Amino acid sequence: MIRIEPDAWAAMVAHARDTYPDECCGAMLGAVDGDKTVREAMRLENAHVGAQRERYELRPQDLLAADREARGRGMDLVGIYHSHPDCDAYFSDTDLKNSCPWYSFVVLSIRKGEFDHANSWLPNADQTAADREELTY
Repeated sequence: MIRIEPDAWAAMVAHARDTYPDECCGAMLGAVDGDKTVREAMRLENAHVGAQRERYELRPQDLLAADREARGRGMDLVGIYHSHPDCDAYFSDTDLKNSCPWYSFVVLSIRKGEFDHANSWLPNADQTAADREELTY
């Protein structure tokens, strides 16, 4: 289960709205102790070269910086969030291929610039499938 605190959730939704119609991406910082709690959302740059409406890409150094920031503040890097403009909050084959099995992946559906729904996904160790994770916000 993953729970996103109100301020972190508001920041994630605002980020997705701000970048619409492109995909946004960011890191979720908080605590992992059985259940996961997201306390802060950290915007990261979508580094995908090409149509960012259809894909996001994280630079490894940005993800490492987010992990260092989390640890420096006594938190964990809980996972990654990104948006899907004008489509459902599913975990695509590309998302799965580029995933890290130790992180939660929250996908926000943004339709016509407004939040519609979200889902969280947990990829398996082989990155061949992802299970839906209970999400509260």
